[in-house]
Amino acid sequence: MTHRYQNVYIENYSTVCGPYEADGPLRKNFDKIHQDLYCQEDSWEKAEVHYLKDSLKILLEKSSLEKEDIDMVISGDLMNQITASCYASLFLNAPFLGIYSACATSIEGILIGSTYIDSGKIKNCITACSSHNLSSEKQFRNPTEYGAPKPKTATFTATGGASLFLSNKKSKIKVESGTIGRMIDFDQTDPLHMGAVMAPGAADTIYQHLKDMNRTPDDYDLILTGDLGLYGKEILKEYMMKTYKIDLSKNYNDCGCMLYNYETQKEVNAGGSGPVCSALVNYSTILKGLENGTYKRVLLVATGALFSPTAVFQKEHILAIAHAVSLEATK
Repeated sequence: MTHRYQNVYIENYSTVCGPYEADGPLRKNFDKIHQDLYCQEDSWEKAEVHYLKDSLKILLEKSSLEKEDIDMVISGDLMNQITASCYASLFLNAPFLGIYSACATSIEGILIGSTYIDSGKIKNCITACSSHNLSSEKQFRNPTEYGAPKPKTATFTATGGASLFLSNKKSKIKVESGTIGRMIDFDQTDPLHMGAVMAPGAADTIYQHLKDMNRTPDDYDLILTGDLGLYGKEILKEYMMKTYKIDLSKNYNDCGCMLYNYETQKEVNAGGSGPVCSALVNYSTILKGLENGTYKRVLLVATGALFSPTAVFQKEHILAIAHAVSLEATK
């Protein structure tokens, strides 16, 4: 399902990251860096709230916004009951929608917010997301203290918070269209190979978007998936060529492959993941590229693996989804 938007723009954005992300190649692009994974809090969960709240406060400052100026807040994360989003957004005292699409959450937020704005129901909204490496590992796999080894296919959950301000006021970046993805079951059961789980979901959404918009990959300066990582990225390119005869070799990359430095950060294995992974890359770097003329049109495709440990232990397949938005630089 693809929709065109007429009057939705990105006014501002903010990114807050942790120490591992700060050691990567995008360090200079982030608004704030925390070298402490605890953020002086007494739990990883509270630290994640801290990261997200920081990004929301920075967004308000950069946009010269008062809390009463905000029509709606849309936010999601990986914690049970999207706890980080609920607690971090509390101080805004605005109408709130909590969402969950795992690592596809950031784009889901943009889709929902853009639809509300384009319909005239609201004038603006904040969309936000977060994740924390340690709170996620504890919830979905094993606490790091357990010392469980991971295969090379495993991805590394990014730590940080990211926020975006959408409005009907014209700016340098327009949300031109968006595609809501479908649930995809490709018979995958390995929670330590998220690239294999999510690549078919990304392929389905990219194909559907290009078909609905009557476009080819050449119509975009960049097509960027969320967090397939090193292995998932190659799976996607091969799958797109074999299944749809679509070549992504020219202008495609993956946020999970851009966030870290593989030569020095061996612990990230196949690359970054988590809701904030793609948001940190997109909001810190890609949006700036649209503003400064590096890009004219980009397709952002956030990918999510929708699984719970309970379902995995019961031998259920891990489902995938991907959502996409097309952004254009305005004249």
